[in-house]
Amino acid sequence: MKDILDLERYPLDREGSAEWKRLVETSAAALEADGMFNLEGFLRPGVAERAVQEIQPVMATRSHVHRRMHNIYFKPDLPELAPDHPALRKVETISHTVCADQIPDSLVLAIYEYEPLLRFLAAAMRKPRLHVMQDPLARTNVMAYRAGEALNWHFDRSEFTTTLLLQAAQRGGDLEYRTDLRSDDNPNYDGVARLLEGRDPEAKILRMKPGTLNVFRGKNTAHRVTTVEGERERMIAVFSYYEKSGVMFSDEERVGFYGRAA
Repeated sequence: MKDILDLERYPLDREGSAEWKRLVETSAAALEADGMFNLEGFLRPGVAERAVQEIQPVMATRSHVHRRMHNIYFKPDLPELAPDHPALRKVETISHTVCADQIPDSLVLAIYEYEPLLRFLAAAMRKPRLHVMQDPLARTNVMAYRAGEALNWHFDRSEFTTTLLLQAAQRGGDLEYRTDLRSDDNPNYDGVARLLEGRDPEAKILRMKPGTLNVFRGKNTAHRVTTVEGERERMIAVFSYYEKSGVMFSDEERVGFYGRAA
């Protein structure tokens, strides 16, 4: 793994050392303050490009095209809101997905399953332990966004999202987010409406470099990937970890996300 990850800069393989503890504490502090942390240069030079070369043939010929209109909640309606409430404004998401079973011997899967990474992430998230997902399709996905496509405004279902940027778009394809737009006891529908109308001055944009590992608390932080421009697609790996072992999607969820149950 030393040829893939910069373990000198990010000493995941030295659990318990002073350097490892510093990395955990700075990452945890950034999560608390900003709702995310980024490990820029997590991949060694050239590794992101190698990963893209592995995935590109599958992405070009066998990826699932996911196109849908949705509101920020991914729900058809909310009982407490009128159907025309601006917080329920519809937006469009278009993406191309490669599943874990389509890239069985890839660099991306090797990184996803690297046990020191799981232990570091658990410590930074203040979790006792994290497990890889059992689901053969969903455990790791690689998402691509091409010219004119975007992942639109949404809240995540899970508390944390872990991603690894493999390739940046020529233009656009940036992470735009609004930290703590809502809370568990305050849905802040008026604030959501202002964000969707482009009137929230606290929304921020982050342009990541390929090879960056990003951990994001997206449950109450609204976020999107801005529309991609240019010929180069944005490609990002999404790592699914859980506090319990053996997690699987239902057949209905797999069909909804990937167009197939197996």
